Formats: sequence, structure tokens, C-alpha cells
Amino acid sequence: MTLKIDKKIVRYSVVKPDDTSAAPPGIPSATVQQMHESVARPEVLPGATYKVKTPLSDHALYITINDIVLNSGTPHETRRPFEIFINSKAMEHFQWIVALTRIISAVFRKGGDCTFLVEELRSVFDPKGGYFKKGGKYMPSLVAEIGDVIESHMRAIGLLKEDGPDERQRKLIAEQRNKYEVGMKAIEDAGENAFPPEATLCGKCQTRAVIVMDGCLTCLNCGDSKCS
Repeated sequence: MTLKIDKKIVRYSVVKPDDTSAAPPGIPSATVQQMHESVARPEVLPGATYKVKTPLSDHALYITINDIVLNSGTPHETRRPFEIFINSKAMEHFQWIVALTRIISAVFRKGGDCTFLVEELRSVFDPKGGYFKKGGKYMPSLVAEIGDVIESHMRAIGLLKEDGPDERQRKLIAEQRNKYEVGMKAIEDAGENAFPPEATLCGKCQTRAVIVMDGCLTCLNCGDSKCS
């Protein structure tokens, strides 16, 4: 089949015989399109913006993550993060925030498994100390909270699956929450994520929700127990 090129060539790449990730224009691809560096950015991308207010700054961060939809209209339709932008009135973090967004966006566009970014960012600790979010979840740094936002977005688009407690653990947690209903009233402004005031920090989910239950330290948020 002969194809006539009637536009100016602005770039090119060599396609190997076994490379089926993309087909030439006009030739339908028989394979599922995967995310890779050569995927062109569409004119319009769907996305979401998250507001992050921390005690470290008087100004909030606004994190925007835009996604690209691959194989649209087919059973293989998937949504992948394509780029990230972070904006704030606080200028003291401007340089490293710009650098971070460019690096994260580059990893998104590279293709493959990009979920590792969540764990890498959440493991960054501020030498001056972290802070607790509303609901009792501990954030070791501002970078870690950016990673937490990316994780929430990836779960929202189905890239990450929920790995919470099983049915037995959920039932046990519900029973213990009922027992501590009076204690939760003191922190009712934390909503459904409220936990007893005497609860301590969980090393697994980083939430202040660990209590002594039947002689064992048990987390009321994720179900982690030192006796299991």
C-alpha cells in the first residue's frame, strides 16, 4: 500500500518489524495502543485539580493532573496520567516544584508502570518534621502529600486498586468504632475518618488510628495488627 505524504515532515522515527505499538497513518492497528514516548498530546485532555492546604504555608497548593485516554471507544479503553501542574501563591518552593512536575510528567509519558512514583514520593521526609492532615493521617513532607494526591488520582482512574481491609477486618473495625463513639465526638470535625483521641500512629497507613484491642496494637483504619 502506497501512502502519499502531503505535509511537511517535522520528525520521524524508525519502526522495527516487531514493534506494533503504533501503526502508520491510514493503516488501522491490530494491537492495543500502549502508552509510550511517541504518543502525541491531544489538543484537549481530561483531568482533575486538587487543593492541598498544609500548615507549612499560608497558601494552598493546586495540583492538576491531566490524563490521556487510550483506545477510546473500544473494550481496551484505558485512562493514563499524562502531565501534572502545581500552582501556588507561595514562591519559596517555585524552583523545585517546577522541576518536580517536569520530571513526573516525563515519567508519565514514558509509559510502563508509573505507579512506583507514589511510593517514592511518599517516602520523602522533611528534616524539619512532618504534619498531620485532617483525619489524622501523617504526612512526612510536602513532597509526600503530592505523592498522596497522585495516589488518590490513580485510584480514581482505576490505575491503582483498593487494598484495604477484608470483610472480617472491616466488621471488627466497625465494632470497635461503635465502642469508641463517645471519644469520636470530641473530634467530630474529622468526619468519617475520626478515631479515638488516644489512638497512636500506624506505621503501615500513616494514620493516627492504632489502639490496644484484645491485648494487641490494632489499626482501626487499615486493620493492621501486631498479633496477626
